[in-house]
Amino acid sequence: MTETTAASLTIGQLEAKYPMYCKAMRLLLKEGCTQKQIERTVCWDRLAILHKSLPKSYKSPEYLFWLFRREVEHLKQITC
Repeated sequence: MTETTAASLTIGQLEAKYPMYCKAMRLLLKEGCTQKQIERTVCWDRLAILHKSLPKSYKSPEYLFWLFRREVEHLKQITC
């Protein structure tokens, strides 16, 4: 992400799209992407910005990765 892009986004805009970033991470996990691959995505960057700006309101992308990974693995077990 370039500095221009990051500077043009407001916290309000990031907060409004928070559910979309979480959904994107879940979809990437369902597709089998690794943490390293997901760390290079826009959703990871935006979640990191939110966490740095408002740490009491938003969890770190690392935490969300493990939380969603556990959720996806649980869903796989149920459907198998």
